[in-house]
Amino acid sequence: MDILQQLYDTVLERKDEKQEGSYTCYLFEQGLDKILKKCGEECSEVIIAAKNPNTEELKYELADFLYHAMVLMAERGLTWDDIIRELSDRH
Repeated sequence: MDILQQLYDTVLERKDEKQEGSYTCYLFEQGLDKILKKCGEECSEVIIAAKNPNTEELKYELADFLYHAMVLMAERGLTWDDIIRELSDRH
């Protein structure tokens, strides 16, 4: 699970450093509406992939969704610790 934190740290770096040509930086520059739109699109793609028998497609779409969710988390100031704590409280 360390990869999720590593990827999130990279997302945070892109938010602060603004690397030219970075898709992550582009999302932050476009703002919350664009980030939310991409989260919605990716969620829809997960749903469609889940209907199909090919789990490779589902794996790919879930990875895309998690990436965009991390961008949203960074935009709104949430961390993986926040999410894990919430899940733990529900358990």
